[in-house]
Amino acid sequence: NIRPSYPCGIAHLTFQPNLTGVPPSLLQDNGEDAHRIAPSPVVHVRGLCESVVEGDLVEALEKFGNICYVMMMPFKRQALVEFEAMESADQCVTCGVNEAVYIAGQQAFFNYSTSKRITRPTNADDPSSGNKVLLLSIQNPLYPITTDVLYTVCNPIGNVLRIVIFKRNGIQAMPTRLNVLRNDNDSWDYTKPFLVRRERGKGRQRQAILGEHPSSYSDNGYGSHCPLLPLPSNNRYKRSSPHDAQEVVAYPLPQTSSYMGHASSSSVAMVSGLHPAKMNCTRIFNLFCLYGNIEKVKFMKSVPGTALVEMGDEYAVDRAITHLNSIKVFSKRLNVCVSKQHAVIPSQVFELEDGSSSYKDFAMTRNNRFSSVGQASKNIIQPPAAVLHFYNVPPCITEDELQRLCTEHDVPGFIKFKVFDAKPSSKTISGLFEFDNKTHAVEVLTVLNHHQIRIPSKYCVLL
Repeated sequence: NIRPSYPCGIAHLTFQPNLTGVPPSLLQDNGEDAHRIAPSPVVHVRGLCESVVEGDLVEALEKFGNICYVMMMPFKRQALVEFEAMESADQCVTCGVNEAVYIAGQQAFFNYSTSKRITRPTNADDPSSGNKVLLLSIQNPLYPITTDVLYTVCNPIGNVLRIVIFKRNGIQAMPTRLNVLRNDNDSWDYTKPFLVRRERGKGRQRQAILGEHPSSYSDNGYGSHCPLLPLPSNNRYKRSSPHDAQEVVAYPLPQTSSYMGHASSSSVAMVSGLHPAKMNCTRIFNLFCLYGNIEKVKFMKSVPGTALVEMGDEYAVDRAITHLNSIKVFSKRLNVCVSKQHAVIPSQVFELEDGSSSYKDFAMTRNNRFSSVGQASKNIIQPPAAVLHFYNVPPCITEDELQRLCTEHDVPGFIKFKVFDAKPSSKTISGLFEFDNKTHAVEVLTVLNHHQIRIPSKYCVLL
């Protein structure tokens, strides 16, 4: 078998005899020649698990001696480990032949490498020749990442020359200089402001959670659409002081996130475990609108208790998964995941058990809470809790009337009630409901969020 054991740049093959069917005892008796490769301070490690990292190798192998460099080959489940001394490499290979050596809980196999030294990405021994390209691996993004976002984050620390954003599932090879063809959302050369900006595609554009990259520039800096983070001043090429950094609209990071684990992103969530009699399109909207704009909701006729929820962008879907997956609603546990569909199509519309339609379009509703930067900045992204914040309630509504509202809609009543102090001229009040547990709070929010309160002979307001 011919087995490549080194990344691109150096041709390095390990030749092994075909040992299929040979008893392990014979392999061990003949293992002292280490496949006839000359000893080297660089050890080739095979049989690693997919999740292993450099730290796991160092932790498992530093008992043999000081390690000066580790190079991972993750998609081959292999690595190269360079020891400072030849004796350390000898001990590692010999130990691997005589007994099992485990790395991150899985047995690994060792052999000498034909290289005497691992080639670094640049000449690491010469600090003046260091690579000036920084690779940023952005995980669990809560909003779109653009060149302006990265410029705002990085430029106060040092002068940014170029930015290139790319998405790749395979090996990422970073050059010593970035090649930028156009100045746009995904790439920008700050030394060449004259590069043509790519035109945005025609058709319907989804609005991101805190706004998208502005479609055009104007004399006062940027176009009418506000960006997701404060953008550099009009003279973007001279900004270098940390004191120039502006305040940003920040969301708390979710405790867990599954976005990076998805093979592909989608702005459609699939929700299963829905109560067939108590859940409908409107109630799904009432719950999911806390985490992003809702475009459409559709129940699946072929899969009872399951619905597709098309949201404003894939980041809204990730927030909904993070905070709503596995919660209980009406004694049933929800399962929220990314759908393979990229849009909800209103086909096979039928009547749900409560008489409502299995499909509803919410794209034009005023109850979406992320339609502008101003709206989005007022939302607090957090998981369900036993306390609900209510607002937009007329002052004439009493605690007893609100408690009766819960009873009329067959949802749990609150155990504590608090009204915030309001200005004398205020036409509405706000406050807090506390429930026995968060499941009760979720059910009340699902049913009564956006409920119309009718004021006799006057008007209606939304709770």
